[in-house]
Amino acid sequence: MKSEKLKSVRIFSGIQPSGDIHIGNYLGAIKQWIALQEKNDCVFCIVDWHAITVPYEPKLLRQKIKEVTATYLAAGINPKKSVIFVQSHIKEHAELTWLLNTITPIGDLQRMTQFKDKSKKYGGNISAGLFNYPVLMAADILLYQTELVPVGQDQKQHVELAREIARRFNAKFGDTFTLPQAQIMKIGAKIMSLAEPTKKMSKSDKPETRIGLFDTAEQIKKKIGSATTDSGKEIEYNPEQKPGISNLLTIYSLFANKTIKDLENEYAGKNYQTFKQNLAELLIEKLAPFRTKKAEFEENPEQIGKVLKEGAEKARAIAQTTMEKVRATMGLL
Repeated sequence: MKSEKLKSVRIFSGIQPSGDIHIGNYLGAIKQWIALQEKNDCVFCIVDWHAITVPYEPKLLRQKIKEVTATYLAAGINPKKSVIFVQSHIKEHAELTWLLNTITPIGDLQRMTQFKDKSKKYGGNISAGLFNYPVLMAADILLYQTELVPVGQDQKQHVELAREIARRFNAKFGDTFTLPQAQIMKIGAKIMSLAEPTKKMSKSDKPETRIGLFDTAEQIKKKIGSATTDSGKEIEYNPEQKPGISNLLTIYSLFANKTIKDLENEYAGKNYQTFKQNLAELLIEKLAPFRTKKAEFEENPEQIGKVLKEGAEKARAIAQTTMEKVRATMGLL
């Protein structure tokens, strides 16, 4: 997508307040947001209703909502340039979800990859909310007349469903919703687990499988040092045959702003240990400012509250305008 097409468009994206935000979340989503907010109308959400579709602890949820807000701010999301708010503060998300449910075929939801994966993980503890998760995500996106949704590769299917729901609604009731498009980074859209490099890095897996955005220096050294590599000694990018070192090269490339080819040349003839040591040092350096800023925001909870209150007011104004149009086109009084 050419840069000129990114000017002055409505952007929406969000992260669940569950688990610890890791570098995969940052590289696949938040890093894009920081650049996008400079020239676009950005709406960034803490999607707490999505977080309760699987087992959770209420007290921890409250803590995580504040933590994710602090994370957005620490990473560089500017509340003067972007709207930052909590999903559950805008009741129109729930209203639109119900209305979109009435035009969404069950078959579409049964095909969703994430539902299949999470169903296996949680076994008999599967809620209707988990099944309807994609409709809620569609409502999140369509409520703000979103044009572009910057997401990781794993969420592309959900954005495509949101686009299809919008198309179906417009055909049935008249032109109401903007058709959204997903924006996915070609490199870094899917950062893999440190322990299982053929599996996506996940907040729900064990801590040693991921680098948390706010991990300490010692944690980073230990995790990178024990990260799975591959047979052989060559430091080369080959996801099929060498998924471990390829994943680490991707991470190194994105944080160092160097091409993978440059890194392959730089480390030609060197061993995995040297490469890992240098990568750990790079991550410690690049993530240190995030830890410092996050601590500052958490020491001033009133600042987080102020950001969320002001963000909710801005988001609510957009959401209410959309819902007035939706109710009218659907024949609701």
